[in-house]
Amino acid sequence: MAKDSYYDKDAADHAVCFIEKFCCHTQGQWDGEPFELIDWQEQIIRDIFGILKPNGYRQFNTAYIEIPKKNGKSELAAAVALYLLCADFEPGAQVYGCAADRDQAKIVFDVALEMVKRSPLLMSKMTIRQSQKEMEYNPTGSKYKALSADVANKHGFNIHGVIFDELHTQPNRKLFDVMTKGSGDARMQPLYFLITTAGDNVNSICFEQHQKAKDILEGRKHDSTFYPVIFGVDEDEDWTDPKVWKKANPSLGITIGMDKVQTACEQAKQNPAEENSFRQLRLNQWVKQAVRWMPMDKWDACGSPFNPEMLEGRVCYGGLDLSSTTDLTAFCLVFPPEDEDAPYYVLPYFWIPEDTLDLRVKRDHVPYDLWERQGYIQTTEGNVIHYGFIEKFIEELGTKYNIREIAFDRWGATQCVQNLEGMGFTVVPMGQGFASMSPPTKELMTLTLQQNIAHGGHPVLRWNMDNICIRTDPAGNIKADKSKSTEKIDGAIAMIMALDRAIRCGYDTSESVYDTRGLLVF
Repeated sequence: MAKDSYYDKDAADHAVCFIEKFCCHTQGQWDGEPFELIDWQEQIIRDIFGILKPNGYRQFNTAYIEIPKKNGKSELAAAVALYLLCADFEPGAQVYGCAADRDQAKIVFDVALEMVKRSPLLMSKMTIRQSQKEMEYNPTGSKYKALSADVANKHGFNIHGVIFDELHTQPNRKLFDVMTKGSGDARMQPLYFLITTAGDNVNSICFEQHQKAKDILEGRKHDSTFYPVIFGVDEDEDWTDPKVWKKANPSLGITIGMDKVQTACEQAKQNPAEENSFRQLRLNQWVKQAVRWMPMDKWDACGSPFNPEMLEGRVCYGGLDLSSTTDLTAFCLVFPPEDEDAPYYVLPYFWIPEDTLDLRVKRDHVPYDLWERQGYIQTTEGNVIHYGFIEKFIEELGTKYNIREIAFDRWGATQCVQNLEGMGFTVVPMGQGFASMSPPTKELMTLTLQQNIAHGGHPVLRWNMDNICIRTDPAGNIKADKSKSTEKIDGAIAMIMALDRAIRCGYDTSESVYDTRGLLVF
């Protein structure tokens, strides 16, 4: 509770009593029964509606509730929407239920509508426009309407309440920004009620809110207006242990049976493809669609920032992944250590066609536009990669750094490579098979685990590393597999190629570390 804020029991009781008196269950064995709040639900309602600022208005205007499926999310969200609509003493309230698409948007609305139909008093005071997914509370002229992401370009909302259902499914941040940035400024106590299961896209608006919630819960940040609740299992906990399931599922044994979770767990044990689904939907863990290769906590431990100017004049090696002319292109410099205690420094660079930037953001759900504004990605003119721009950029890098060699995919040779040779660079073709890629890929893992690589926390490179899926041949050789990796890995490939040359040639171009000690494999 913020300084000077206070708990008003009457205000909290008012919200709880409205829900338990006028709302009811609409599905399953409790269909038609009064909505008796479970302890965790009641705590949320009491905190949100009962903790007030000195001026008497609510302290919290954003509530982020992250919890696995089947714990009663939709019913709670519907009850909150109806309270904001009918009982919050707000004339002309505008309440919106938001989701990624029309089908998802109507889930909470339909639950709320069923609650209204089961309450003679509410039904007598409500005008229902079911085809428009809208209801109006006649005594105050307040309206509740379901919206989906396709209205993200509309403005002019005067919001008293927003219910975001399954925030992790939002394709981008546009609808979220439209509904939360300034849309409630004309109201004294708007509420943005965000309720979701964990997702799998760490570049999403949902993960951004998840991280904020975690930072507040763990004391790294403070925001007196943000109410965070996360029910989930930590990554290092045994996901097969029934003892940890209750931690993520506060309604276990009430709205969700232990046998259901047990069955889902057994299926996940038998079929690894279902493990991520179980972790995400049943235990509320943020997971990747595919099992990732790089332990990202170890990668992040090598991300301390450094000033690239300290590397000027240093010997380095380049890796160039030209990819498709319409895709992400990456160039990476790797600087071998000058002494035994120093790390390999990494400087990555990325390009994308300017005209396809917005399309790629919408299609891939990746914040290329944000990275471009922050300087982590550059755009080249037109709707295809302008290799001349990249050639010029690399030429300028050559005036600052001693680029000994540039490795490239030998199957991707283009005029660009010939032009780089014409500029005086030594350009080395590198195969993408197991024989060529396995040694530097294994070495990258070794350097990361030993914290002998420094990448400065570059977000695009981090995204690439987190996307890597590995193929293994019968001999135990490995390589990053673009066909299996769920997202782009171009920067990681460029870095691995550059690292190969840096390891083979080293700082003084004498002998290869492969020759002196072989591979270190953990």
